[in-house]
Amino acid sequence: MNEIGKVLIVIGSLIVLIGFAVLVVDRFGIHLGRLPGDIIYRKGNTTIYFPITTSIVLSVLLSLILWLFKR
Repeated sequence: MNEIGKVLIVIGSLIVLIGFAVLVVDRFGIHLGRLPGDIIYRKGNTTIYFPITTSIVLSVLLSLILWLFKR
């Protein structure tokens, strides 16, 4: 049971850090989900988002962070 508690604390901490990072990035005027290259399809009452550029940027950042921790 002790290990599950530790894992939940780590996951919760990561969620808080990600939330903080999103707020900081938004303050600098970089709106994730609305970057150039993200596709937004609107027709009537339907809106579909294809965040292609946002996905690529987040993938590169996460890969870099994980690479740094692995070293």
